[in-house]
Amino acid sequence: MLYTQFDQVFFERTRLSLITILYRDGRASFLGLKRALGLTDGALYAHLEKLVRAGYVGKEKELVGDGVQTVYFLTKKGRREFQRYLSFVEEVLSHRSTLDGGDR
Repeated sequence: MLYTQFDQVFFERTRLSLITILYRDGRASFLGLKRALGLTDGALYAHLEKLVRAGYVGKEKELVGDGVQTVYFLTKKGRREFQRYLSFVEEVLSHRSTLDGGDR
């Protein structure tokens, strides 16, 4: 049960937050993610591109009114890795409760 079982692209605070939002919402626009996390355009873009290059996140362009927006979503790999992460957290929490005798 090592925390290092997740790669550095996935297991980084901001990127894990992005993955969590995409897992919960299914899809999110660049602007929606920027508002949710309070990041600059450059910082958000850099994090998203790392996730896209690693195969965890996909992106598509959508027509909205008179313009175009980029929408992000988890790939099968990203969804599978996040579910593995959730199982890991559940395992850590259940292991902890057996070590400290249950409720506090």
